[in-house]
Amino acid sequence: MSLPVIAFFNNKDGVGKTSLVYHLAWMFTDLGWRVLAADLDPQANLTAAFLDEDRLENLWDDEWAGGSYHSNSIYGAIQPLVRGTGDVARPGLQVVDDGLALLAGDLALSAFEDELSTQWPLSLGGNERAFRVLSALWRIMQREGEGFMADFILVDLGPNLGAINRVGLISADYVVIPLSPDLYSLQGLRNLGPTFRKWREEWKDRLDRKPQMDLELPKGVMQPLGYVVLQHGVRLDRPVKAYDKWINRIPGEYRTSVLQEKDEHVSIGQDPYKLALLKHYRSLMPMAQEARKPMFHLKPADGAIGAHLQSAHDAYNDFRALAAAIVEKASLGSSIDRLQPELPLR
Repeated sequence: MSLPVIAFFNNKDGVGKTSLVYHLAWMFTDLGWRVLAADLDPQANLTAAFLDEDRLENLWDDEWAGGSYHSNSIYGAIQPLVRGTGDVARPGLQVVDDGLALLAGDLALSAFEDELSTQWPLSLGGNERAFRVLSALWRIMQREGEGFMADFILVDLGPNLGAINRVGLISADYVVIPLSPDLYSLQGLRNLGPTFRKWREEWKDRLDRKPQMDLELPKGVMQPLGYVVLQHGVRLDRPVKAYDKWINRIPGEYRTSVLQEKDEHVSIGQDPYKLALLKHYRSLMPMAQEARKPMFHLKPADGAIGAHLQSAHDAYNDFRALAAAIVEKASLGSSIDRLQPELPLR
C-alpha cells in the first residue's frame, strides 16, 4: 500500500503556497505524525526554507562533483534513469526533526521538463521506459517515505501547468489549492478544474495501456481536498468592498470550476470546502524567517514578546485547525484524537 500524497498547487504565484507547506509539515510533526516534505518546485524555495545557506551549499556542491550528479536531491536521484544507466537512485533525505524529513529540491530539476514532455505521448504506446520516467518522482517519494516511516507525504509544486507539475499531480492522492482573495485566484480556479480533469483522464487512459512490468505506478487520483485562503487580512491599500467581492466569489468558483458542482451560493464562512482562512501574520513572518523556524515556534528569546507572542500562539491554533481539517478530509486515519488541543497562551 502506498503512502498518501497531498500536493499543494496553484498555477498562480504569490499565494503563500510554500510557506503553507512548510508550516503544515512542522505542525503535523508537532502533533505526532511522521512527515516527508517533498520539494518538486524547481525554484527550491521549500528546501531553502528548511535548510540554512551553509547546509544548502554543502548539499548542492556535494551533489555535483567529478563532472556527474550524485543523488543528494530529487534531481540527482533521477539522473541514472535520464542518462539510461539505471533506474532512480536513493536520494539522501535531509532529516529536519525526529519526525520530519525533506526530499530536497534542486534548481536543475527544470531540465527534467523536456524529458517528461517527450515521454508523455510515448506512454500511450505502452513504452515501458516512458512509464518509468513518468512515475519516477512518485516512486522516489514512496520509497523514501516508507524508509522514513512517514505517515504521509506533503508536496510543494511550482506555479505553472508544465510537465513536472503534471507528473507531480498525477502522483497526488489529494490536492489542496492555496488562494488569495483576488481576480487572479479566481481565474486560476477556472484553469485548474479542467486541467485536473484532463490530466486525470489522460493518465487513466495510459494506465489502461501500460505494459506488463514489475513496477507500481501512481493512480492519478488527484482528489481536490479543499482550498486555503491566505493573506486574507484587509490591506490598507485595498478597499474593503473589493476584498469582499473577490473572497465571496471563491466558494462558487471552486464548486463550478474545480468540482463541476452547482453553485450553492454559500458564504465562505459556511463553505465545507474551505479548509482555512489564514491571516497574513505580516510582522511575525520576517521574525520566523530570521529565526529559521515556523511562526508558532517563536519564543521571547526570538523577539516574540507582547503582541508578537500572542500572534505566535494564534498561528499555532490556526495551523492546528487546518491540520485537523486535512486529516478529516483526507481520512488519514481514525486518530484525529491524536491532535493536541489548542495551545493556551502562557
